[in-house]
Amino acid sequence: MKIVDRYLAGTVVLYSAMVAAVLLTLGALFTFITQQDDIGVGEYDAGDALVYSLFNVPQQAFELMPIAVLIGALLGLGALARGSELIVLRSSGISIARLCGSVAIGGLILLAIAALLGEVVAPPLQKFARQHKAFSKFADVSFAGSGSAWVKDGNLILSVEEQSGDNLFGGIFLFELDGTRLVRVARASTASVAPAGTGWLLRGYSETRFTDEGTTTSYSPMKEIETRVDPGFIGLAVSEPRQLTSQVLLRLISHQRENRLETDVYEFAFWSRIARSCAIVVVALLAIPFALGPLRSSGAGARMVIGILIGVAFFLLQRTLESGAIVFKLDPILLAWVPTLLLSVLTSALLLRAR
Repeated sequence: MKIVDRYLAGTVVLYSAMVAAVLLTLGALFTFITQQDDIGVGEYDAGDALVYSLFNVPQQAFELMPIAVLIGALLGLGALARGSELIVLRSSGISIARLCGSVAIGGLILLAIAALLGEVVAPPLQKFARQHKAFSKFADVSFAGSGSAWVKDGNLILSVEEQSGDNLFGGIFLFELDGTRLVRVARASTASVAPAGTGWLLRGYSETRFTDEGTTTSYSPMKEIETRVDPGFIGLAVSEPRQLTSQVLLRLISHQRENRLETDVYEFAFWSRIARSCAIVVVALLAIPFALGPLRSSGAGARMVIGILIGVAFFLLQRTLESGAIVFKLDPILLAWVPTLLLSVLTSALLLRAR
């Protein structure tokens, strides 16, 4: 790697790291503030809330990396432009393509860091944070090694395997006891909060009852049960698809297909992770035409505003398309790549006009 490559890539990485530190500090503070209502429930105290907030930082870093890189690249390359360093590089014969290659190296380094955070560091820490919070708040709870959650509500024991959306859960098992005697075993494909808010609405409900005369089985497309278990509590134990690693998502997609179940949510989450990671390099390159063009002589405040606006638009578009993939049954792979493809088109158009 030549001196120019190290200098430009190092500038992008350094400024992106500084921006990420600021964003993650604010993110951790916001997470800590949202925990205030839970402090005092059971044995959950301020120290536990702080641990919960800190252990969620790696996941926040993974999700905010494109925004941090965009703002960092705008600030870093903008500082070089204001100091006429980019002008000197261009005057010495370095082309726009060569600048893109150097900046892309910094983007690839940050992409590798994001992949390490999202695939290795964040998942176990976030899982520990959720479980630590649940253990502190509730007594009758256990977590199976596979990631499923078990909770006891009187004579009823519930097991939840996964969370596929807000207040929507899949792989529900119910066990009803009469003292030490098993009375009922039931399974439902999905569960959501009942309209009245006093229980759960189970879909694809099948039940087996045990009596002195023998066993009886029944099936119902939909059944409502009353329970004091808060769906928000179950959400502490299981992960949303966008928080799962790529390897786990691939296994879930394969499992759903083998059982002829819908895979849209998991496919969108999988491809969205890849597209969001690729966007890190794209947004780093997007800073080049701004640094050489309209923002060359602008202050850091103007560049930060531009970066925040583009980053927030990218984030909101991704979340909106996630809902579209679920509600309107649109192609999850195409929707997952739309924000990154739009950024790529914008970046390419601006780079072609750059001087």
